[in-house]
Amino acid sequence: MFSTQINRRQFLTAGRNQAVSPLRPPWSINEADFQDACTRCGDCLSACPENILIREGVNGYPIVDFKRGECTFCTDCVKACPSTALAESDARPWLLKAVVGKSCLAKQQVICTTCAEQCELRAIRFTPLAGAIAQPEINLDVCTGCGACDAPCPAQAIEMLRSEVRDVQ
Repeated sequence: MFSTQINRRQFLTAGRNQAVSPLRPPWSINEADFQDACTRCGDCLSACPENILIREGVNGYPIVDFKRGECTFCTDCVKACPSTALAESDARPWLLKAVVGKSCLAKQQVICTTCAEQCELRAIRFTPLAGAIAQPEINLDVCTGCGACDAPCPAQAIEMLRSEVRDVQ
């Protein structure tokens, strides 16, 4: 006879896996533990000076909405969190990276460099091409996943994805 231990979240969802976890605030712990630890008090939402944290639908957990702005990694949300759901460390705040989708104006042969203009770290560059419109290139070593490029994109072609699922580009 064998014993398999599952956590409360796995039990309640009958082991179903979500395709992609919601975008949680920076320094969030893993999703299953986050949902167990987060009290949904809203302290992180009100602490965020950029107002990019909102409540997730019916569950009420905090999520990041990059359409509202960028994350400056100020740690105010972490400091305001009374639980262990957000735990600042020396590690990266998250594994998010910008992904430029097919609806990008430059990919449609329209001159646009808005995303690169918004990227303070210059992680997005437009490489000139002979006889064509320059195309966006993201330096993944430089991109912090702050989302500064997301909201200003006129084609809404930028998406912030976890770096382990970057193969969709």
